[in-house]
Amino acid sequence: MLKINTHSKVQIHTQMATSILLSSSFSSLPQFRGTPKSIFSPLKLNRTVTPIITCSNRGFLKNTQLLPSNYLRKNRRVFVIGESDTSVSKDVLVGEDSANFDLAKQKITSWIYFTVVLGVVLFILDIAWLDNSTGFGKVFIDSVSSVSESPEVAMFLLTLIFAIVHSGLATLRDPGEKLIGERAFRVLFAGTSLPLAVSTIVYFINHRYDGVQLWQLQKVAAVDKPKMHLWESGIMRITRHPQLVGQVMWCVAHTIWIGNSVAVSASVGLIGHHLFGAWNGDRRLAIRHGEAFEIVKSRTSVLPFAAIIDGRQKLPKDYYKEFIRLPYVVITGLTLGAYFAHPIMQAASFRLHW
Repeated sequence: MLKINTHSKVQIHTQMATSILLSSSFSSLPQFRGTPKSIFSPLKLNRTVTPIITCSNRGFLKNTQLLPSNYLRKNRRVFVIGESDTSVSKDVLVGEDSANFDLAKQKITSWIYFTVVLGVVLFILDIAWLDNSTGFGKVFIDSVSSVSESPEVAMFLLTLIFAIVHSGLATLRDPGEKLIGERAFRVLFAGTSLPLAVSTIVYFINHRYDGVQLWQLQKVAAVDKPKMHLWESGIMRITRHPQLVGQVMWCVAHTIWIGNSVAVSASVGLIGHHLFGAWNGDRRLAIRHGEAFEIVKSRTSVLPFAAIIDGRQKLPKDYYKEFIRLPYVVITGLTLGAYFAHPIMQAASFRLHW
């Protein structure tokens, strides 16, 4: 809170502070008469922000920074940048808080609506794509397989088609939402990507033991995956692209276990797609969030733990609390459920004869 005894001192100090800010190469702030603007013009946060004005013991205005309205309530700290400091404090989250789930803000009607929409989508997917008598899934698989008798080629083509459609639509998200609206674009995105993803997964399950056996480890007894958010906490402290890391782990494990050319073909396609997705995702975040993304990027790494090891990422003392959140618990449960549902997935894929 700014406390100055006399009105004249306030005017003098404010004018001096304004001249200091305007003379610095770091600040591009114009003289303001009302609420000060953010020092980062490209910074766009989809949250309510509160201007924080800090004052030195001499009464000089040191800087202004827009922070989330709930920041002081949660952290009890004030972010201050000195006159010659051009960096952002590592204690302040520029990106969004990952996996932050407030049960009190959830609406039962919204979840009912989501459940109904999901059920309708799955019903349409079954009729229009999965059912061999009415759907186009088998026709699509047969068309791709007709290019070559090699299951490796078909596997790679299916992955490539999915990657082009999925990443291509993601790249066109901004102009697409402006053209047809956010909800319509999401329906188009999901309605196109989901059938292709299902086809690729089912084909891999049905043909995972086809192709040329490159090595054999199966006999070894010991060897038994609508807003554009800028996340910064939680898993992002470890790796900025956890999906890429998880996909690489999945591909390496399955390729070593199965050990044939189909597994290699699938892994090359999947890892290549996720590498492109990581690059494209960073590019889109840079366009959308500007300077804020560059700050988050400088604090994080693609390689797990790299930013922590080289000191760019400083873990808070209670960092483990960022992982004790409902979304992480749900994802862990779904992952374990998918693992234990492997026999069901294999049986369902076999019945499709793709």
